[in-house]
Amino acid sequence: MHELAITESLLNLALRYAAEHSASRVTELNLMIGDLCGFVDDSIQLYWGHVSQHTLCEGARLNFQRVPARFECLDCSTEYVLKGEMTPCPRCSGTRIQLVSGDEFRLESIFIEGEPEASTANG
Repeated sequence: MHELAITESLLNLALRYAAEHSASRVTELNLMIGDLCGFVDDSIQLYWGHVSQHTLCEGARLNFQRVPARFECLDCSTEYVLKGEMTPCPRCSGTRIQLVSGDEFRLESIFIEGEPEASTANG
């Protein structure tokens, strides 16, 4: 259910951006989602179809880029990507680790279309 609130927030951001730039339509949103943040792409996509109806965002494509969980060992400074369950440092087997990336959720970019320019007739 967290995906509904996040999707509504995405819609509000996109609509605000579109209004600030006099867009006629929002065509695409690029999202960065960390593997550890807990959001499900399919759920966000499903909610997007519902909340964006009858707005400038209706039909806009959501592109998801997953960010792997990356940790740094505080004992030997090795950085590694988490593969499966939590594991100690692959270099020194240390368990004092800190998260470097993988819990983020952010809107990277929005693509819009502008209103067509009105043509003027000479005459």
